[in-house]
Amino acid sequence: MTTINIQFTLFSAFYSPLIVTMAGGFLREQELDYEWSVSAPGKSAVDAIVDGSAHVIQTAPSQGFNSLNKGETPVAVHFAQINEMDGFFISGRTPDPDFSWNKLEGAEVVMFKGGQPNAMFRYACHQAGIDYEKIIAVTPGGAADIDAAFRHGAGQYVQQQGPFPQQLEADGIATIVAQVGPKIGPCAFSSLAASREWLQSDMAIAFTTAYANAREFLNRAPANEIASMEKDFFPDTDLSALEACIATYQQLGCWTPHVEITPQAYEVILDVFQHTGTISERYPYELVCTAPPVTTTPLR
Repeated sequence: MTTINIQFTLFSAFYSPLIVTMAGGFLREQELDYEWSVSAPGKSAVDAIVDGSAHVIQTAPSQGFNSLNKGETPVAVHFAQINEMDGFFISGRTPDPDFSWNKLEGAEVVMFKGGQPNAMFRYACHQAGIDYEKIIAVTPGGAADIDAAFRHGAGQYVQQQGPFPQQLEADGIATIVAQVGPKIGPCAFSSLAASREWLQSDMAIAFTTAYANAREFLNRAPANEIASMEKDFFPDTDLSALEACIATYQQLGCWTPHVEITPQAYEVILDVFQHTGTISERYPYELVCTAPPVTTTPLR
């Protein structure tokens, strides 16, 4: 079988559509084997497209803004959505059924310092009617650093993707008090990207077919079945925490069945990044995104 090389920018259960494509045998059905990796801290997964070490990367359409802001054409083009909703949670040290976002003002929140996680959180705060500048940001680094810092006592609240917050709950350390996604609504949050040349290949057609089938499965399968399928990818996470995470994402609606990145979802990320000042103009959809290489109607 031909081997496809896949690289993640971040690795979490939030990216289950791509994980299930590998773990669920959907690639093998299309006569593809796979190798996967996670980009090194501080290194863009786009570099793996440039040097040829990856055919497909997990990233975000907003990544294309980095090149466009410099007047350059993006190397990678975004051809399929992974998540159509922000998948970050806010957890607090104590249960708070009456939580409201204004409680974040004046509180220490362990969070991502920059990039899309921070931009989306800033926009969610704006949508919630609170002043982000009144939050005391604690920014120790990446996802694992954030988790470790909170576990060691930093912050009153923490911003994380699943399954980190579900594991904190399982360990009795924190309780999820809010989700960021509903404050923003459907958006082109995360995506699959590749070179335009690769998207013309037979491998691209086979991969996209497998991916469409995996998304269809992900939307109808029970969370415990998906969690069991993915467990080996999350050796440090309790199966019950992984199941709870997957069930929440299914209910949140981040894994909508269609594969294409819609212009409507793209317009929302333009709103987000204009709000944070990352972009000064609304880049056309066609400069960042393209249609999948095949029809995305699941074949099974």
